[in-house]
Amino acid sequence: MEEFKNSLKERLLFEGADAVHFGYLGELSGERFSSLPYAITIIVRLSSFITSELHEGPSKLYFHNYRTTNAILDRMSLLAAGMIERKGFRAVAIPASQTDDGENIAGAISHKMAAVHTGAGYIGKNALFISDEFGSAIRLATVLTDMPLAENTLLHRESLCGDCTICRDACPAKAIKGENYREGMPRESIFDAKSCSDYMKKAYQHIGRGAVCGICIGVCPKNKIKKF
Repeated sequence: MEEFKNSLKERLLFEGADAVHFGYLGELSGERFSSLPYAITIIVRLSSFITSELHEGPSKLYFHNYRTTNAILDRMSLLAAGMIERKGFRAVAIPASQTDDGENIAGAISHKMAAVHTGAGYIGKNALFISDEFGSAIRLATVLTDMPLAENTLLHRESLCGDCTICRDACPAKAIKGENYREGMPRESIFDAKSCSDYMKKAYQHIGRGAVCGICIGVCPKNKIKKF
């Protein structure tokens, strides 16, 4: 199994991933995916130059970077799922950026939750996943599988945002409440997703029809540039 994990990770890094993590979700994978308790988190960094400009709001260049990074992640997660299935196990690639049609504004499974339990980082006050390696200027994809890629132990991480309120103060939608995330808290306790979405659709209709903002990424002091 370790040999396969190493070859899978090596392939994903070759394909453009910046980091690959493996973990166990158990019941956290949810009823629909209860038979797929193991997770792979794939991380790709956004452009540090582009995200450094986001404190002034989104740009068309950011929207292109965001959308293209999601496409790269989707390709890699499908590749990983295929490699696993050819070994005789089941796997499903969760889309990097796809939400339901209602007010929930959430995907089939939380990439952030999966990434926490693969040991890649923690959830910040801005409700974004903050990678230990790169900060919040990243995008995520998740592959769920029944291939035993990790120990059957749930990893836990608390927020490391501390007293910082930079993202809360900068948010034009006032969607960030400034509370440190604790495991099990509903998203609404720290972040109003509907207010964020409504503001983007109104203020940034000229950029991806209001699909992005990114100000909370641009001001986040946790963002890092890692050289290889």
